[in-house]
Amino acid sequence: RERWRQVRERDLEEQVQARTRELQAANLYPYFKALRSAPGSEVVVDGHKVIMAGSNNYLGLTQHPKVMEAAKKAVDKYGSGCTGSRFLNGTLDIHEELEARLARFMKKEAALVFSTGFQTNLGAISALVGKEDTAVCDRGDHASIVDGCRLAFGKALKYRHNDMEELEGVLSSIQNGGGVLIVVDGVFSMEGTLANLPGIVKAKRHFGARLMVDDAHGIGVLGEHGRGTGEHFGLEADVDVVMGTFSKSFASLGGFVASTEEVIHFIKHQARALIFSASMPPSAVATALAALDIIESEPDRRIKVRRNADRMRNSLAEMGFNVGKGETPIVPIIIGDEMKVFQFWRRLLEEGVFANPVISPAVAPNNALIRTSYMATHTDEELDKVLRIFERVGVEFGLINKRRRA
Repeated sequence: RERWRQVRERDLEEQVQARTRELQAANLYPYFKALRSAPGSEVVVDGHKVIMAGSNNYLGLTQHPKVMEAAKKAVDKYGSGCTGSRFLNGTLDIHEELEARLARFMKKEAALVFSTGFQTNLGAISALVGKEDTAVCDRGDHASIVDGCRLAFGKALKYRHNDMEELEGVLSSIQNGGGVLIVVDGVFSMEGTLANLPGIVKAKRHFGARLMVDDAHGIGVLGEHGRGTGEHFGLEADVDVVMGTFSKSFASLGGFVASTEEVIHFIKHQARALIFSASMPPSAVATALAALDIIESEPDRRIKVRRNADRMRNSLAEMGFNVGKGETPIVPIIIGDEMKVFQFWRRLLEEGVFANPVISPAVAPNNALIRTSYMATHTDEELDKVLRIFERVGVEFGLINKRRRA
């Protein structure tokens, strides 16, 4: 069995290498595109200005004067880096300030920041799920959740995406006597759909499990105060552990986990991804603090980004595109065929729109899509242009019928 697994992995690696070379030869390779400007609503790619419709900068804070000024002041005071891990010499007073602020904001007892969002899931999950425990995950969960479960000593089980009947079946099959941690994305980052949190909480209560929500794409955007998926559904108290990142709405780099003081204390002293990694640099910490100030004081940004996304989702659907059933700033254009997705991406870029082609395993096979996402700082004129380009390219590819826009 192990030999067969190795053969399959080698075959997959060879297929990936062949596909990337094929895309490069056809000028359809979409990855590692260098931006030659700040990541705003408009960026410079290949020497041309294009509208950015593929960023996670949902609140548009990467160029906010207060955010940039905070980063500069932090460098002036603390220097460029911490040169060590949080565990030893890499903890600054602003790390602790950010953690205290995040705990209050998320309505939890304590919080802990990591150097990246990926490391946050890696460290927290592998620490919490011991050898007698079981992690239960949605098959659509982010790669960092998958890898966190792989590193944990406990068992990992999966259920079909948002399938509550199968989730309950998986939970009922667990008989090892250990703890059970359900780990789920609050917002699934490719399709922009929400986890069925009410259904998950119902199952959690019935089977006595705990719940961890990765809310990387929800915090700052969803809920009345921006606390994410739990607040959106009115179920914050039922989320035992919540994870977030600073690379989306917080316009920075890093991640955090928030929970009870006891849980955070345990993770702090057990998470290898924290203990053996250099800490967040001062500029990133200060940026996250400034962004949190704005998230708390400028709710209009949440209203604007949701309004922009709703407008684009509705307009693209009216044209005839398959945009799925999301309700977040992420709006997918589901095409299916992988090569057509790459060709569509290239034409969008040529016409002036930067978006993201997404294929398996990031999405299910035969469900390849163009991932678009929108910001609070997109203007109506920019969105109008994006719609015109999508209509033109959509007709060209036969994805929609030609129609006159009002």
